[in-house]
Amino acid sequence: PPVSGRRALLKAELDALASAQRPQFGFWPQPLLGRRWAIAVAACACALALIFAVSSHRRPSRRGSSTYAGFVPVSVPAPAITPGVARAASRDQLCQANPGKNRDVPVALRRKVFAMYGIPDADPKAYEVDYLITPALGGSDDIANLWPQSYSSTVWNARVKDELEDRLRDLVCRGDLDLSTAQREIATDWIAAYKKYFRTQSPDPQ
Repeated sequence: PPVSGRRALLKAELDALASAQRPQFGFWPQPLLGRRWAIAVAACACALALIFAVSSHRRPSRRGSSTYAGFVPVSVPAPAITPGVARAASRDQLCQANPGKNRDVPVALRRKVFAMYGIPDADPKAYEVDYLITPALGGSDDIANLWPQSYSSTVWNARVKDELEDRLRDLVCRGDLDLSTAQREIATDWIAAYKKYFRTQSPDPQ
């Protein structure tokens, strides 16, 4: 046959071969790779579902009973957010001053603290935006010294911590406890400090 005929036949065969190997796109891959693609898609779907379920379980609630990074903001602060900050003050300066009550935290700052703990819609009446290191022991107004603490939803609530703050101040001012030690212990684990200085494993219900 003429050369042009052979070329035409070869071109037709190449076109047919290319068409047979060209991927067909649609909702599901064609039979050539269908089973493998189906398995891969199913595996990806399961993985995404698992990730979504885990993230949904860990996502903080916006109603005041949530956790943030494994911590319960109604009982203890998250150290990464509230490590505690003390200002420069001596024992004599603190003990000569009238301790009074903790200074009120401005509304805008309270909202920021709630937002940082993942509870922006929390009822302000249910929480005290508390100083981790109380000003009576040299605590700073820095936001890293503030956290939302429940008044009554747990045994270890804001009123119990107030008792500890008074006890530590009395010990410091009597000279029975070093100021820096009191600041460190209340900032590190105020519940453990309460148990230590009140010699009890649980606060008095009254």
